[in-house]
Amino acid sequence: MGAEHLEALGLKGRDFLGLADYTPDELRKLIDLGIELKRKNKANEVFHPLAGKTLGMIFEKSSTRTRVSFEVGMYQLGGHALFLSRNDLQIGRGEIISDTAGVLSRYLDGIMIRTFGHDILLELAEHASIPVINALTDHSHPCQALADYMTVLEHKGKLEGLKIAYIGDGNNMAHSLMIGGAKLGLHVAVASPEGYTPAEGVQADTRAIAAQTGGSLLVTGDAREAIEGADIVYTDVWASMGFEEEQKIREKAFAAYQVNEELARYAKPDYVFLHCLPAHRGEEVTAGVIDSKHSIIFDEAENRLHAQKAILAALL
Repeated sequence: MGAEHLEALGLKGRDFLGLADYTPDELRKLIDLGIELKRKNKANEVFHPLAGKTLGMIFEKSSTRTRVSFEVGMYQLGGHALFLSRNDLQIGRGEIISDTAGVLSRYLDGIMIRTFGHDILLELAEHASIPVINALTDHSHPCQALADYMTVLEHKGKLEGLKIAYIGDGNNMAHSLMIGGAKLGLHVAVASPEGYTPAEGVQADTRAIAAQTGGSLLVTGDAREAIEGADIVYTDVWASMGFEEEQKIREKAFAAYQVNEELARYAKPDYVFLHCLPAHRGEEVTAGVIDSKHSIIFDEAENRLHAQKAILAALL
């Protein structure tokens, strides 16, 4: 695989703001590219399509997996990653986003941003002339979802027709899993308590996509209904970053939505368990599930590196 293969993907110069912006075929090509880049890495094959390229990484939210995987990914592809916290940028001192986007576009080959408001991401992308990658907003987490479905493909050998059950907060993670699952032909079931269900607009978009791909969407308040016959079981923390002050309220609201051994019995016997991490054992998931033979959380975490390398290589 050389530069001509990456050019043939036809994604050079695109933004990666959400999975809804990509066709099912494009998403599958990115997943397949991630698997190939992972193979190259394991075989110690040098592949530097991004030699001389620089990625600016803007972090308004702290991170372990996102920073390390993007920084290592750029290094493995022959490029350079530049960490930029809010305190490193004039955005933190009042510079408007459009000016920051214009300036960074003259210095960098791509921008990755991990922030709170989705509107910040969209405004940055609107004014930047280089690719912008969504490394997480309060609305979506597309890089994680791409890595998740890459991991499922490795373990199950297929994606289309599988059932994924997401149990918990209808947050940014749920949104990206829903859209990505529908795009890739999965049956998505989400169980959340009242007041914490996924955004109505995302539900509508997911159903519209699923109608074209043969997938489906179920949103319910019943965790058992969602997990029944699931091939993939997924959960996330009950209080995401920025909602820590709601921890006690959410613990009460989500008490019936813990993924434990009793609930997991309703999934298929060979189900796989995923969690985007960090996890709070004893809250959203028991140690008996997350540390069981069903859990593939570290394969999933590793694939953040390779899936994001696919995005970087294809776009930059």
